[in-house]
Amino acid sequence: MPTSLVAVSLEVQARCHPYQVLVGRELLPTVAARVCELSAFRPRARCVVVTDSVVAPLHAEPVLQSLSAAGFRPHLAVFPAGEGSKSMAQAAAVAEELIGHGLDRHGFVVALGGGVVGDLAGFVASIYQRGIPYVQIPTTVVSQVDSAIGGKTGVNTASGKNLLGSFHPPALVLVDVATLATLPEREFNEGFAEIIKHAVIRDRPLMRSILDFRRGDQDALLQIIHRNLEIKAEIVAADEYERLGVRALLNFGHTVGHGIEQAAGYGRMLHGEAISLGMVAAAWLSAERAGLSSGDRDLITQSLRRYGLPTALSPEISTESILNSLRRDKKFESGAVRFVLTPAIGQARLSLPDEVGLEDIRRAIEAIRAPAA
Repeated sequence: MPTSLVAVSLEVQARCHPYQVLVGRELLPTVAARVCELSAFRPRARCVVVTDSVVAPLHAEPVLQSLSAAGFRPHLAVFPAGEGSKSMAQAAAVAEELIGHGLDRHGFVVALGGGVVGDLAGFVASIYQRGIPYVQIPTTVVSQVDSAIGGKTGVNTASGKNLLGSFHPPALVLVDVATLATLPEREFNEGFAEIIKHAVIRDRPLMRSILDFRRGDQDALLQIIHRNLEIKAEIVAADEYERLGVRALLNFGHTVGHGIEQAAGYGRMLHGEAISLGMVAAAWLSAERAGLSSGDRDLITQSLRRYGLPTALSPEISTESILNSLRRDKKFESGAVRFVLTPAIGQARLSLPDEVGLEDIRRAIEAIRAPAA
């Protein structure tokens, strides 16, 4: 067995409790040892490892073995992979698994998988017995650099993405970059949409690392993931519950991106692919409203294309369907748009009142459409 290595760690400040994020390689077999170090977990407690049908055969066994060997009583709960499982119906099904395994308020959940697993398992943990601890073990790029930390959990509804959810920070996050080796190229690349977003809103030098990176360079990957986690942790600490406008900067590209993702139909487009298109639209609006230079706008597009992410919207997805989804998005407040603009790579701000309206967003959507055949 390869030797486990915690290369870096950082602490995320959350109001209810700070929590540690460990980043390294071959960390899955160490999960029980990490859990035993924390007072939130009772020795020999029952626990449920929640994962999906793709991740389970790849990564569940070392996690279950580690927990069992330490005296915990784990149960594996597997649900169908895909965004379609991020629903209240599936949350209820997972909760029934917890009940069936006899979890009480001293039990805990382990979320093993990508963003859908983390959001769903975290949401169930937040409502089960009025809240029990959970551990995040993200296994995709997008979950490792973004969704596994910050404490946001939730599920989708037919009307929109993440409309039902809660703030419930994990007790621990284990980021094992070795799990990324099992990702197909498309799923690996989609995670770089969030990495590029972080560079755009906070760290211009990171853009150079993004453009230079080659898959297989584990040291460079670990450094990129660690820097992204630092950015996310800093922003979360400054505005945990998204009330001050700081955490909202993480929504760069997500206003239009979520609308595209829903309009396309969950499962037809990966999350990062929809966010890529949303960032192209946000860059177009930033050039119109915030003075983003043509050079920086082209650099954003170039970085997305470098990872095979889409930069032109298909004619199959209508503008009206995107706008209809957008109107139900959480980023609308009293009918007004909270849109994130970038005046230059490395900087971001929320739009001023009446600075960006639905008609501006309509123009941005039309501007990023693929040329007619």
